[in-house]
Amino acid sequence: MLKRKGLKPIVKKTTTLQKLLYLRLDTKDVSCIKIIYNNIGMYLDKKSKEKLFKKHGKNAQDTGSAEGQIALFTERINHLTEHLKKNRKDYNTERSLVKLVGKRRALLDYLTKKDILRYRAIVKELGLRK
Repeated sequence: MLKRKGLKPIVKKTTTLQKLLYLRLDTKDVSCIKIIYNNIGMYLDKKSKEKLFKKHGKNAQDTGSAEGQIALFTERINHLTEHLKKNRKDYNTERSLVKLVGKRRALLDYLTKKDILRYRAIVKELGLRK
């Protein structure tokens, strides 16, 4: 496709999830830029969420339990942490990470008040405390 006359690829890096590939199509009358999105994919798809909730909740449909939510937040926090190691100046992601940590902290506090044994079990399973 790129060997045809008039196509000049320009690659720009954006995030790790999306890369933009610009192809400049030169014709006699019209010059246009076509944007092709190359989406690498979601890090949490439906199957991985079901597996996560099945492991930490009662079953795969038990998405509202505190343990399932804490496990989901932990997975998202780990992903955002890896993203921020590569993109240090991404302040919007940093803010999202801080908000997620606060939500997880609130759920963990709720579990300590309700059932300390469930709290200890989820902390041990996820390895939250060193």
